[in-house]
Amino acid sequence: MKAIALDDEPQALEIIRAFAAKVPFLTLEAAFTNAFSAMDHLRQAPADLLFLDIKMPDISGLDFLRSLPQRPLVIFTTAYSEHAVTSYDLDAVDYLLKPFALSRFLKACHKAEALYQLRHPTATHVFVKSGYEQIRVELDEILYLEGAGNYVVFVLTEHRKIASRLTMQEALELLPTDQFVRIHRSYVVACDKIDRLDRHDVQVGTQVLPIGANFREELLTQVGK
Repeated sequence: MKAIALDDEPQALEIIRAFAAKVPFLTLEAAFTNAFSAMDHLRQAPADLLFLDIKMPDISGLDFLRSLPQRPLVIFTTAYSEHAVTSYDLDAVDYLLKPFALSRFLKACHKAEALYQLRHPTATHVFVKSGYEQIRVELDEILYLEGAGNYVVFVLTEHRKIASRLTMQEALELLPTDQFVRIHRSYVVACDKIDRLDRHDVQVGTQVLPIGANFREELLTQVGK
């Protein structure tokens, strides 16, 4: 799950960073002390989970959450207990009272992960349009995607290929973001099919694919989970 944290106290964010690093299914992508910066970030890059303080100088965490057009799962982190009932009215996953222990943090994260899985059942296949057909493709058969003009070629196991009239972004949106990553404007790879990785390219089977400079950081983050 992709998460961000919002708290006006930098020390509180450092604790969340340290604890989040111990959760294997969680990636803390950003942390903010300013609510409006966090709001801008969420508009551009929606998160699955939000760690949210309640008492902040510019806007309360409760009002911040109410203002979001698309609400992620939320775990409130606060030093005050009086807002607990209201937080659950807003469908909060959990309510952590500061200072909280790692064990309590992990419990909250596992609750969030269970809810996330209920809302996002794991897909095993996609349907890819090729010509006038919709072809079922098993996700574990996809090695990588290659852009070819106005088409994207799905390169599969057993030397099979399917060409579909899509942009690379449209093709990427068909696929689970935790299993596939864009490495170049012309390539998307299945993370579990990468055999070798260095600064400039990845190897998938016998095929060596280039890494674009703009995609290197995302690739390293994804394979490092």
